[in-house]
Amino acid sequence: MGKILNFGELLLRICPDVEGNWLKNNSLPFYVGGAELNVATALALWELPSAYLTALPENSLTEQLVGYVQGLGIDTSPIQYHGERVGLYYLHKGKDMKNAGVIYDRAHSSFATLPVGQVNWDEVLTDVTWFHFSAICPALSQTTADLCEEALKEASARNIKISIDLNYRAKLWKYGKEPVEVLPGLVKYCDVVMGNVWAAEKMLGIPVNEGVVEADQKAIYLQQSEQSSKAVIAAYPKCKAVANTFRFDAGAGVRYYSTLFSEGSLKVSKEYAAEQIVDKVGSGDCYMAGLIRGFFLGKAAQQVLEFATAAAFSKLFIESDATSLKPAEIEEKVKMYELVVS
Repeated sequence: MGKILNFGELLLRICPDVEGNWLKNNSLPFYVGGAELNVATALALWELPSAYLTALPENSLTEQLVGYVQGLGIDTSPIQYHGERVGLYYLHKGKDMKNAGVIYDRAHSSFATLPVGQVNWDEVLTDVTWFHFSAICPALSQTTADLCEEALKEASARNIKISIDLNYRAKLWKYGKEPVEVLPGLVKYCDVVMGNVWAAEKMLGIPVNEGVVEADQKAIYLQQSEQSSKAVIAAYPKCKAVANTFRFDAGAGVRYYSTLFSEGSLKVSKEYAAEQIVDKVGSGDCYMAGLIRGFFLGKAAQQVLEFATAAAFSKLFIESDATSLKPAEIEEKVKMYELVVS
């Protein structure tokens, strides 16, 4: 069993309180994260061979950050030392990454400026059997988009399984390209695609039928999920599985379920609901980790789907970027929130 290599930018999430008390208290809570590091953290916690490839400046702060990541049980040997800064973003407590209030400070970071031709792929991809990245990576810069393509070509040449999370961040696409101009050239290398039907529309040009949102009916969402998934697989023959998540925020609460299209059929997860949650950040990353875990361990498709969904939902009650729950704890946690469908 080889390693799972997660490729993306390590970020510091800085969380000012909405009321502005951080100014009086001279104190700002922060978390170490980034989409792919969140995935790597979950996989390591679940006792899978997790590794992490990012770029960081060579300084004392980096030494502390790398030590922290190593302490999570993640192999940090693939990390590249380059450039001069760590990426940051600011997000008020309890808000979502897609919220208009998110403020990014990632331009010219070490990761965003790491060029092609610098990574020793023979070394980095030794003993790797799964490579994961997200659509956030090519959003940062043309340099990073080119690096993603280089990484995927190298992984494909070694018959490494590849997964992508189609997470869309409008505020990051600022270098003159639209996602639909970039992502199709990367998704063609992927075996597993995760996201939602609207991300597939925005990033891959796969249309969502008119009136889907207005109808707000689960049966219609599921029909759209199957249609979009089939379109992804038809457009990208290497892809064998497409997962779509459905999260509906209602005040302080949430409803959640997901689908997995594989082997010619659509699987639908249990549905969960809660009136109060803690932190929306990292839920999708936890879902992605759940998918990878299931496929990596050779689980049946329905088992893969159910665990990924439960993992994502349970993350909504954890105040950090990555999950802190082991598989048995996740399964126990979500029991009380399961909706019984008559």
